[in-house]
Amino acid sequence: MVRAEEAARLDRLESQVENGGGGAWEYLCLVRKLKARRSDKVLKHGLSILNDPKARSKLGGEEWTLYEQVAFAAMDCQQHDVAKDCIAILSKEFPGSTRVGRLEGLLLEAKGAWAEAEKAYERLLEDNPLDQLIHKRKVAIAKAQGDLSAAVNLLNKYLEIFMADHDAWRELAEIYMSLQMYKQAAFCYEELILSQPTVPPYHLAYAEVLYTIGGLENLQTAKKYYASTITLTGGKNTRALYGVCLCSIAINQLTKGRNKEEKEGSNLQSLAAEALQRDYRERAPKKLPLVISMLKNMKLNS
Repeated sequence: MVRAEEAARLDRLESQVENGGGGAWEYLCLVRKLKARRSDKVLKHGLSILNDPKARSKLGGEEWTLYEQVAFAAMDCQQHDVAKDCIAILSKEFPGSTRVGRLEGLLLEAKGAWAEAEKAYERLLEDNPLDQLIHKRKVAIAKAQGDLSAAVNLLNKYLEIFMADHDAWRELAEIYMSLQMYKQAAFCYEELILSQPTVPPYHLAYAEVLYTIGGLENLQTAKKYYASTITLTGGKNTRALYGVCLCSIAINQLTKGRNKEEKEGSNLQSLAAEALQRDYRERAPKKLPLVISMLKNMKLNS
C-alpha cells in the first residue's frame, strides 16, 4: 500500500515535471517503485527521454527498464504501435528472453488476440513450466473472455503446484462467489485463514460465505468469525458488527431460544448493537435514529 507521504511526493514530482521543472527520470522511478498506475504520464515523459539520445545515454542499463515501463504504459493507453516498437527494441537486445516474451503476450492480449496470446504463453511454458506469471496470464485471458469455468480449472491446477499463493486463493474464492458456488468459496477462505490467521478480511469473507449458505451450524460458525473480525480490528469493523446482529437473529429464529450456547452468549449481540450505535453516533449521527429503529425491530435494542 502506498503511504500518504509517498503519494504526496509523487504528486509533487508529477506537478514539477508537468510544469517543466525537470525530474522526469526521478518521477518515472518513483512511479515504478510505488507500482502507481499513471500510464498517460509515464508514456508522455518516458518517450521524451527515450526519444532524446543524450538523455537516454545517461540511463546506462536502466534504459531497458524504461523501455519496458513505457511498453506497459503504452498498452494501458491503447498505443499499441508504441508498445510494439518498445518490445521490438527489447527483443533485439535480449533475444529469447522470457521477460520480453511475456510482454509480447501482453501486447496480444491488449489487442484482443486471445488465441495468439495463449499460444505465445504455451510456448513460454514449454521452456519454464513453473513460470507463475504466465500461468496467471492464462487465467486472466479466460476471465477476459468471460469463461469463468476455464478460469476456475486453471486456478485449481495452478494451486496444486503453488499452494502458498494467497492471491490465487483469494481470486478463486471470488470467482466461486460470482458463480454462487459458496461451499467451494468457503474452502478457499479456510485455506487463507490457515495460512494468514491474523488478516481480518479473510475472517470477514469466510463469515459472510457461511451466512449466505445458512443453516444453524454455518450461522453459529459465521457468528464466531464475525466476532474474530471485530477482535482483529479492535472493534472497528462495522460490517462485522452487523454480521453478529444478523447471525443472532437468524439463529434465534431457527432455535426459538432453545439453544443453550446462544442463551449463554446472548451478550455478544448486545455488545455489537451498542458498538454499532456508538460508531454511528461518532461518525454518522444523522443516521443514528435509523440504526436504533432497525435494532429495535431486530429486538437487539431496548
